[in-house]
Amino acid sequence: MSLVIEPLTGRIGAQISGVKLSADLDESTFAALHRALLEHKVIFLRDQHLSDDEHEAFSRRLGEQVPHPTVRSAERSAAILNLDSRHSRANSWHTDVTFVVDYPKISILRGVVIPDRGGDTVWANTAAAYADLPEPLKALADGLRALHSNVYDYAPSRHAEANGLRRYREEFTAEVYETEHPLVQIHPETGECALVLGHFVKQIQGVSANDSKQLLRLFQDRITALENTVRWRWRTGDVVLWDNRATQHIAVDDYGSAERIVRRTTIAGEVPLGVDGRPSQAIRPSAEARSPRSEADKKHLAA
Repeated sequence: MSLVIEPLTGRIGAQISGVKLSADLDESTFAALHRALLEHKVIFLRDQHLSDDEHEAFSRRLGEQVPHPTVRSAERSAAILNLDSRHSRANSWHTDVTFVVDYPKISILRGVVIPDRGGDTVWANTAAAYADLPEPLKALADGLRALHSNVYDYAPSRHAEANGLRRYREEFTAEVYETEHPLVQIHPETGECALVLGHFVKQIQGVSANDSKQLLRLFQDRITALENTVRWRWRTGDVVLWDNRATQHIAVDDYGSAERIVRRTTIAGEVPLGVDGRPSQAIRPSAEARSPRSEADKKHLAA
């Protein structure tokens, strides 16, 4: 197989062809995939048609898988999160699980049931957004810290089933997490600075609620500027990988009552550092709270 990388925009996203994702990928091909992920932030692969086992096995090549902190998977494996449009729709901009101090570094999502029309996902490059800031705004952002929580201003879809949505929401917030992150983090692999925001942010620390709202809008609008984004039209069997430390994403809720199911694994991340060298800090449920670890991956790493 000959791996081909085709950038989709000038700032974010590349489509990869000529490779079948597998735990048995040779080292040179895997290294090329990883380099493409760091460079383009999100990579797209058509027609992979992975099973749950294949999805999970490939994910382990990228690092230790972590289950969602609060949502229990209905699948056989705790590492695979089943995202069903009947119960929830991620219809606002976010970075995955930033309410945990060591939120995932990489997410791997595959299309299982895709609507005939709509249901695209859009990603934004948070490193490019920071790089574009004028120097006075960079200096301001560098000194700010924000409170993230899984109890957030949720935007429910009128097409999701009311009972399923209520149960999902109750499960999502059954245990409350709060974490203070620097607004700007230093990427541990590329050295780039990136803005850490999205819908899990409740408040900019140390300022009034009104000032916080204005600051959040100022920096969030920079992230989601059209020139920083790429949009993907899903097909069944597609797999998308993204660098969760340098992106935000949104699943566009434009497919009415049609069914949409995608499945996700996430890879354990690091505690971020701000430009001043201060790390993120867990607050609730405790200052020592970290992402949960799956028993299967503990055994795999120990083997």
